Amino acid sequence: MRSLKLLILIILLYSPVNANMKNAFDFKFNSIDSEEISLSKYKGKTILIVNVASKCGFTNQYKGLQTLWDEYKNKDFVVIGVSSNDFNQELQNKEDVKKFCEVNFGINFPMTDITNVKGENAHPFFKWANVTTGFKPKWNFYKILINKSGQIEDTFGSLTKPNSTKLISAIEKIL
Repeated sequence: MRSLKLLILIILLYSPVNANMKNAFDFKFNSIDSEEISLSKYKGKTILIVNVASKCGFTNQYKGLQTLWDEYKNKDFVVIGVSSNDFNQELQNKEDVKKFCEVNFGINFPMTDITNVKGENAHPFFKWANVTTGFKPKWNFYKILINKSGQIEDTFGSLTKPNSTKLISAIEKIL
């Protein structure tokens, strides 16, 4: 079994999906507004990427994510919400997600269209994160902290709230 996992890891490392992907800035997402979110736009900034969902027990973390965005956006910090239905807790379409986020939480940080974050159909960014660090979201509101060089600095599970000392300290350390 261990040999099989090692073989899969080696194949993923050299697969076309990841062959040219050296850091987070190599990836693009489709935005909730039908535009492109190119992470290269954020070179030199600290990025917090969070897989989010509207019908989750952790959905109230949107409020804390918006507070982080408001507090640090002028300090070269970006929050990106990656809407996902991989855990069957997202609304039906991106229009409903956008309206829900704006009306209930005043969200104005960048958000993606509904995106796969786990499994075979995961977005290439999440495949890269898994190959690079072994990280893969086990639930909604998992957080990936990207440093100014585009590397994964740290990861946090759903239980780590946006206003937690642990997360804020990690962000401030690399701003």
